[in-house]
Amino acid sequence: MDNATILKQLKLQASLMVLHDENSFKIRGYQNAVFHLDKIDVDLASLGLQELEKIEGVGKGIAATIFQISSTGISEALSEYLEATPEGIVELLDIKGIGPKKIKVLWKDLGIESGHELKEAANAGLVAKLKGFGDKTQQVIIDALEFKEANANKLHYADAEALIEEVIEKLKSISDIENVQAIGGLRRNLEIIDRLELLISGEDFDDMETAISDLPEFTQDLKASGPITWRGTYMENRIPCEFTFTDPSAFVKDLFLRSGSDLHLGTPITDKQTLRDIVNAKPYGSEEEIYAAAGMEYILPELREGTFELEAAKKNELPKLVEMGDLKGILHNHSTYSDGKHSLDQMATYCKELGYEYLGICDHSKSAFYANGLNEDRIIAQHEEIDRLNEKLAPFKILKGIESDILYDGQLDYEDDVLASFDFIVASVHSVLKMNKQKATQRLLTAIENPYTTILGHPTGRLLLRREGYPIDHKAVIDHCAKHNVVIEINANPWRLDLDWRWANYALEQGVMLSINPDAHQMSGYHHMKYGLLVGRKGGLTAEMTYNALTLDEISKHFKKKKAQAKTNA
Repeated sequence: MDNATILKQLKLQASLMVLHDENSFKIRGYQNAVFHLDKIDVDLASLGLQELEKIEGVGKGIAATIFQISSTGISEALSEYLEATPEGIVELLDIKGIGPKKIKVLWKDLGIESGHELKEAANAGLVAKLKGFGDKTQQVIIDALEFKEANANKLHYADAEALIEEVIEKLKSISDIENVQAIGGLRRNLEIIDRLELLISGEDFDDMETAISDLPEFTQDLKASGPITWRGTYMENRIPCEFTFTDPSAFVKDLFLRSGSDLHLGTPITDKQTLRDIVNAKPYGSEEEIYAAAGMEYILPELREGTFELEAAKKNELPKLVEMGDLKGILHNHSTYSDGKHSLDQMATYCKELGYEYLGICDHSKSAFYANGLNEDRIIAQHEEIDRLNEKLAPFKILKGIESDILYDGQLDYEDDVLASFDFIVASVHSVLKMNKQKATQRLLTAIENPYTTILGHPTGRLLLRREGYPIDHKAVIDHCAKHNVVIEINANPWRLDLDWRWANYALEQGVMLSINPDAHQMSGYHHMKYGLLVGRKGGLTAEMTYNALTLDEISKHFKKKKAQAKTNA
């Protein structure tokens, strides 16, 4: 059992303890334990009881709970709490914006035991009348419930990618199936996937349908299925699946038609003919032949959205997309100096082992007190350690950065002399996220105007499937970055993927460089670079316009030039 699973159970137990009026000191003990355990790089399941007791923030009681979880899969206490709590109440604990204390009031005072009941009560105005709630909290609850409903059963691309590989391997075991390939949003590398879509070829559709339904991991929805479509779910978490059957001779045609977006397939290309018309006109042996018949360059599946790629392909001007091998360094990463899990030495050494030339360390700034942000004295200490490590790791280099909080008025949270001590600054919003479009946009514009801002971090602050980002005027923000020579981050964390790919091409057209940053809080976070790369590629990102495709020498010169201009303009 991994640490994440153990911590998830401890968090849930702490929340359920609040619901059941347990001792506040005991609850706080569990919350503190989770905070400390999240930062250690030790396999909890491999530790004995006495070893667990020695960990900071873990007493005998919590150590026993962890040992029980790793030994039996769940603690006895958590089982008892779950038994005494309606399932719908447990689900409400995942709702963004309301904590266990408010959920307890809703449960005990209004008798609410599900999200459906809560939504009805909120829409009827009953929630606002409760002590400590009010109209604003009621609206937050309504918005959160609607957001959750709209995203039910959806997956982050990273999760869907892993699942589809599993599914394909299982389907390949069926002898009647000749070929199977991902289609739809999965083939186009969309950030959110609502179902696992596959194209399956074989001679006998009925036999393939029966064979799939006979596999224990799959449950068919007979009413939703049709003559050429198997619909149902996968595994116990009931991931929606849609499998389309096709004859082997029609595989190329159906693969093409079920991969591109409606806009890509339905936009007139020549003589009012669309790509859909062209592929339906006669058989083709490959997708390359289809585009050639339309007088176009071959368009990679990830670009088939009906945006810039159609005109570019007609003119033979499709960009050469950035590849992982083009990336020379990893910017925007955290260490144990703030809320990271691994030390500066560990983060740097692993980055070097992965073959990169440099690491940009960007721990949280002093306003991020909740994330152990760095005050001025701790900045000096970190810079001294960076200097020592750079001597040891040369020619690899740690670049001195900071993720400086953009305050409510758009200012950064350090004085200019402190900002000038860094090689580069990532400016990001982390607090007061409830803003209208005008306020949010102006806040970013002001931060962009700061001459020390090098990179604008995760521009909308969104957490995919968790919370919507604050609304911004993307065009105005991108134009301002172009004016002030500010790079925009593509945050590669699968929960963010922000800047959205839909705005990446506009940024490139304005001459704004993009930086693929993992926002890594532990060494394994570096591997999220892959997902940021996919976002950039969907927007047409090239190596030439990728900030961290610059060599160490090139990016160092860029930093120095930016700082010199900042000191002149300060």
